[in-house]
Amino acid sequence: MSELHKFIFDGLPVRGQLVRLSDAWQEVLRRRAANTQTGPYAPPVAELLGKMTAAAVLMQGNIKFDGALVMQIAGDGPVKIAVAEVQSDLRLRATASVTGVVMPGARLSDLVDVHGRGRCAITLDPRNRQPGQQPYQGVVPLVNEGGAPLTTLAGVIEHYMRQSEQLDTTLVLAADEQVAAGLLLQRLPAQGQANLSQSNAAREGGDGALEEDDYRRLSILARSLQREELLGLDADTVLRRLFWEEKLLRFPPLTAGAGPRFACSCSRARMAAMLQGLGRQETESILAEQGQIEVGCDFCGQQERFDAVDVAQLFTPAAQQPPQPGSVQ
Repeated sequence: MSELHKFIFDGLPVRGQLVRLSDAWQEVLRRRAANTQTGPYAPPVAELLGKMTAAAVLMQGNIKFDGALVMQIAGDGPVKIAVAEVQSDLRLRATASVTGVVMPGARLSDLVDVHGRGRCAITLDPRNRQPGQQPYQGVVPLVNEGGAPLTTLAGVIEHYMRQSEQLDTTLVLAADEQVAAGLLLQRLPAQGQANLSQSNAAREGGDGALEEDDYRRLSILARSLQREELLGLDADTVLRRLFWEEKLLRFPPLTAGAGPRFACSCSRARMAAMLQGLGRQETESILAEQGQIEVGCDFCGQQERFDAVDVAQLFTPAAQQPPQPGSVQ
């Protein structure tokens, strides 16, 4: 069962989360393997996508946002784009587009940043977006402040959080064919400042230094977590082993219907709308060439077929009228 655990350190401005995706992650891989056109992901691609999915759940769980958090990594390697999307209620889906040969043991740079063109984008897309309203998006290259390549996904996201949110973040991620998991620690803003690391210098006395020492100590403990432990141990055991000397205030875990779970928002109606967006001439041209149009969802593998009658109905005046207020779509 997939689960998300939230906690804070009593007396310290540090919060944390631990996510374990089991059934939800296995469903992502199962649907990909069942797709006869693509087949299963190569292990390095599955590991990258699993880490992205766990990280996206952690980031969505950290904010109060009514909409989708979409994490994308795109570049110039065999993985052209990888996407993990998590809704505010923790429904998730993920996919990757692979066009080249993926070598065993390939790293992040081998997969998406062969020539230094890789980018990581985090998009917040409101659920009820108003006309003209654009989603918020932050984009960072896969290099640190000094221009050196970032070799891990966790390092990329930590860099993103420092650049976009000015929050010190520690992230540990792991994934295999059974579990995608992650541990996140974040130092909270103090005294109305944007960042503890910025406010410490302006504060009198030694409190700032003590808080920074506390966060550094907790960060070191978190980074001592081994891949096998994160993937193989339950959340209670992980937190107890890491922070047995700390007083953790834990919230009820989010599981089952309230926790992370696979769900896809695709539908035949959405696919039909996509064909309408192509226009009648282009759609009928594809139909004439192929005899029918097959549209598939990259996230869940659902396939829909549109024949000549279906296409004709798409472009009737009634089908192209905008929905009336109060109508059900």
